Amino acid sequence: MRTIDKRIAPTVIARSLVARAPTLTLAYDARCKSRLAASLDNGEEVALVLPRGTVLADGDVLVADDGGLVRVAAANESVLLVRAPDALTLTRAAYHLGNRHTPVEVGADYLKLEADPVLEEMLKRLGARVETASLPFQPESGAYGGGHRHGHDATFHEDYAIAQQVFEEHHGHEHGHAHEHGHAHDHGHGHHHHHGDAHCHDHDHGCTHHHGEHDDGHAHR
Repeated sequence: MRTIDKRIAPTVIARSLVARAPTLTLAYDARCKSRLAASLDNGEEVALVLPRGTVLADGDVLVADDGGLVRVAAANESVLLVRAPDALTLTRAAYHLGNRHTPVEVGADYLKLEADPVLEEMLKRLGARVETASLPFQPESGAYGGGHRHGHDATFHEDYAIAQQVFEEHHGHEHGHAHEHGHAHDHGHGHHHHHGDAHCHDHDHGCTHHHGEHDDGHAHR
């Protein structure tokens, strides 16, 4: 049994080679698994062993341990195709689905999600037009990379941690500038750092170091 353990950019491979490669047709849930026993469309049994967190997309090119190529195809599956009479309704639908951490494929004028009668009813109440269809499903990846995102997933918490880090770095950078400006003002008046107590009474947030700032005004990362 061959093992498939690499994904490569299709742009570096001649189109003719990719066109002749056997296909591996998988539904979305299977494309989110980094360890999978599967059958190529020609009947060959293979073992998929990819880096943790890999989410395969339609058209991805994989390499087996013998150097052979395999092309990924997104399988048709039961989905809800959501359209709306106006952009606001479609945006509201996307917002409410996002609040439920539901994987959603976002198109220019449609949303697509896994078939779910509860969500279908919610979408209809919002004024959206919903139909059940059998189509390939390729939802949005996470905002900071990755694919299948739910509130209880480790990958969701990783994304949240990244978002927090980005916010803190941005906020700390701005706070650091304000802090440096305050010190420059004091020094310009000939005050040394240990004489700034009176200034601290008026601007406690600019002088105290309860939040872990260094004396140079930069926040801890």
